[in-house]
Amino acid sequence: MREKVTDAARELGLDVVVTTLAAPTRTVADAAAALDCDPARIAKSIVFVADGDPVVCVVSGAHRVDTELLGEVLDVAVVRQASPEEVRASTGFAVGGVPPFAHGLPVLMDETLLGHASVFPAGGDANTLFEVEPQALAQAIGARVVRLA
Repeated sequence: MREKVTDAARELGLDVVVTTLAAPTRTVADAAAALDCDPARIAKSIVFVADGDPVVCVVSGAHRVDTELLGEVLDVAVVRQASPEEVRASTGFAVGGVPPFAHGLPVLMDETLLGHASVFPAGGDANTLFEVEPQALAQAIGARVVRLA
């Protein structure tokens, strides 16, 4: 999976180094501790199902996605978090390792991430991540930057 993410980043014009950590970073707390950084800099990718269609929300580790707000942003009636099976089926990645790209789904990015010089998204599995400038990431992947939390 690491190679898939690295290759996809390169195709998007992002120069990233996917790092494999010794311990799993499935949670924001795990990732922040492993990197010795503020949890707000962990860019978690969460899959939601909006009126039946999957969408990826990239949000700061310090926040939770407000599903009511997400529904308004997407102009849909029903929004729910995807099950682990739906996450893998729609992205090809397991929960805890979903990167903000390399899955072909629409991406919304929480605007609070842009307040950081760099953030750390997952790199394809629960033990990998990479550092990237959030504005460059949003631009490269065509993310819709909105308030999600």
